[in-house]
Amino acid sequence: MKVVSVMKELIEKIENFCARVIEVWKLLQLDRKSVVLTTFQKEMSEPNFWNDPEHAKEISQKVDTLQKELETWKNIQSVSKDLLDVAIDSFDEKDESLKEEIERKFFELEKQFQDLEFFILFSGKYDENNAIVAVHAGSGGVDAQDWAEMLLRMIMRFCEKRGFSVRVLDESRGQEAGIKSVTCEVSGSCAYGWLRSEHGVHRLVRISPFDAEAMRHTSFALVEVLPVVDHAKGVVINDEELKIDVFRASGAGGQSVNTTDSAVRVTHLPSGIVVTCQNERSQHVNKRSALKILQAKLELLHEEKLRKEREKIRGEYKEAEWGNQIRSYVLHPYKMVKDLRTRYESADTESVLDGNLESFMEAYLRWSREQQN
Repeated sequence: MKVVSVMKELIEKIENFCARVIEVWKLLQLDRKSVVLTTFQKEMSEPNFWNDPEHAKEISQKVDTLQKELETWKNIQSVSKDLLDVAIDSFDEKDESLKEEIERKFFELEKQFQDLEFFILFSGKYDENNAIVAVHAGSGGVDAQDWAEMLLRMIMRFCEKRGFSVRVLDESRGQEAGIKSVTCEVSGSCAYGWLRSEHGVHRLVRISPFDAEAMRHTSFALVEVLPVVDHAKGVVINDEELKIDVFRASGAGGQSVNTTDSAVRVTHLPSGIVVTCQNERSQHVNKRSALKILQAKLELLHEEKLRKEREKIRGEYKEAEWGNQIRSYVLHPYKMVKDLRTRYESADTESVLDGNLESFMEAYLRWSREQQN
C-alpha cells in the first residue's frame, strides 16, 4: 500500500508538471514561433535567398535558434506525457524499483525545466533581438578610458561564453590607454534580453594604476544597450531627415591605415542624434551599420516617449533616469560589485569582470518584471 500511495502522489506531481509545461508553452508563444519558423524556412528555400548574404545569415541564425527552442520544449512536453502514462499504468504495481525509476526520470525532467524556465523572463518587446552595445568613457581622463576598456572586455567575455558573435562597428581609442568609445553589434539568441541589464552608468573605485602616488580613484563609464530593430517594423526614417557625411577613417597606421573616405557620419536632423561608423573599409557597409544603430536609438526613444505618456495618464510621471548609476565595482579598500537597482551583490569581483554576469542579469530581469506588475 505504501508504494501505491507514493505512486498516487507522484502522479499528481507529474500532472501538475504537465500543466506548468502547457502554461510556459503559452507564455513563450511557441505556437506563434512555430508559424514564424515555417515562414523563415520557406524564405530560405527561395533560389535568390543568398543574394543578400547579411540578411540570409540573420535569417539562418533565427531559424537555428527557433528550431532548438521548439525541439527542446516539444521534447519536454512529449517526455512528461509519456512519463505520466507510465506512472498511471503502473499505479497498482508494487515494484519499488519501477517507482524509483519514474521518480528519477521525473527529477531529471524537473531539473531541465527549471533551467529553461529562466527564459520566460525574456518577455520584453525586443528581448529576442540582437543588440547594439556602446561603451563610453566618462570624465576622469585615462582612468575612465581604462575602465571603459575593462567594461568592454567584461561584456565581450560574457558574449564569448554564451556563443554570441561580436562585430566592432566604431572605435575611438585613448592616446595613453583604454578607449574613449566603442560601438559593437552583438548577434545571438536573446542577445538584447541578456544585455539590457548593462544599460547605464557603471562606477569603479580602485587604486589607480596610472597614479604615481597610488591614490584611490573613482571612474565612470556609460554602457548603452539598444535592440537591433527590423527597419520595416520600426520607426520610419525618411531620407530628407538625414544628413550623411563621409570622411577618412582614423585608426592604426602602417598597413592597417584606411586610405579611402569610407567612414560615415549620419545625423538625424529632427532628434539631433549623430551616429558614426568607420571600422569597415566599405562606405556602403559603414552606412548600413550607422543606419542600423540610428534605427535602434530612435526606436528606444519612441518607446521611452510612450512610457512617459502612459505614466502621465496614470498620474505617476517621473523623469527618465537613463544616465543614473546602475552598478558599483569596488576593488579597494574591499572587493564588492553591487547592482543599485536590484541590490544583488558579489564579492567575487574578478569573476564578474571576467564576464560571469548571469546572476546579475537574472536578478535584473526578475526585478524588471516585478516593476512592470
